[in-house]
Amino acid sequence: MYLRSDHTDADTATLRRLIRENPLGIITTALPSDNFPLLQCSHIPFLLDIEDESSETEKGVLRGHMARANPHSKALAEAAASSPDAYLEQEVLVLFNFPVHHYVTPKFYTETKPDTGKVVPTWNYAAAQVYGKIKVYHDSKSDEAGSFLGQQISDLSDMSEKTIMGYTGEGLAQKGWKVTDAPEKYIELLKKAIIGIEIKIDRLEGKFKMSQEMSEGDRAGVINGFKKLGTELGTKMSETVEERSELKKTRKAAKAQ
Repeated sequence: MYLRSDHTDADTATLRRLIRENPLGIITTALPSDNFPLLQCSHIPFLLDIEDESSETEKGVLRGHMARANPHSKALAEAAASSPDAYLEQEVLVLFNFPVHHYVTPKFYTETKPDTGKVVPTWNYAAAQVYGKIKVYHDSKSDEAGSFLGQQISDLSDMSEKTIMGYTGEGLAQKGWKVTDAPEKYIELLKKAIIGIEIKIDRLEGKFKMSQEMSEGDRAGVINGFKKLGTELGTKMSETVEERSELKKTRKAAKAQ
C-alpha cells in the first residue's frame, strides 16, 4: 500500500479501532508448494487481542478460523506440518478496509478547478494493513487445536452478537446467540471442519486518503460536495473528510510548537 505522508496514519489506537470496527480482513500468503498456488487470499473475520488496552504502542495478535476445505487452508496446513517452528517462516499480510469510500469528481475542487483547471478525478478510501507471522492450528486430534478453536468460535460469536448485532444481553429480546445454544456434538463436528490461525503482528500500517493532499479551499469543496449528494454514503464521506481535515490542522499545529 502506497503510504504517502499526507495520508499515512501511524496511530496504533486508531488502527486497532479500524480493525475492530471492520473485522472482515483479507489474509494473503505466499507459501511455496508443489500442490497449491504460491499466492492465495481469503476473507476472514478476525478478533484482535490486546493485553494492555491503555498501551499506545501494542499492536496485538489476530485470531481467526478458516474452512478446512478451502485450498488456502490446505496450503497453510501443509506449510505448518513441514515447519520446525510453531510460527511459519513466511510473513503474511492481512488487509482491513474502511467501509466509507467514494469516487471524487473534480467538480468538488472549488478552489483549484476555476483557477487553473489542473484537476483530475480520484478515489477516497481508508485501510489498515497488518504484517506478521502465523501459527496454524490444523491437527483436529490435537488438544491445543481443539482448545483454540473452541475459544475462537465462542469469542468471535460473542463479539459479533454484541458489537455488530447490538445484542447486549439486557432482556430476552437483547439476548444474543451463543455457541452453547447449539448441540455440543454438532459444534464438535463442525470444529473438525475448520482450522485456526493466529498472527503475531509485527507491523501495523494505516492510510486515510481523504483529500488531505488538497488545499484547504478544495477540501472545503469536497466536504460540501459530498454533503450535497444527499445520500447516506455522501454524508459519511463528508464527515470523514472534514474529520481528517481538522486532524491535519491539529497535527500541523502540534509540530509547529
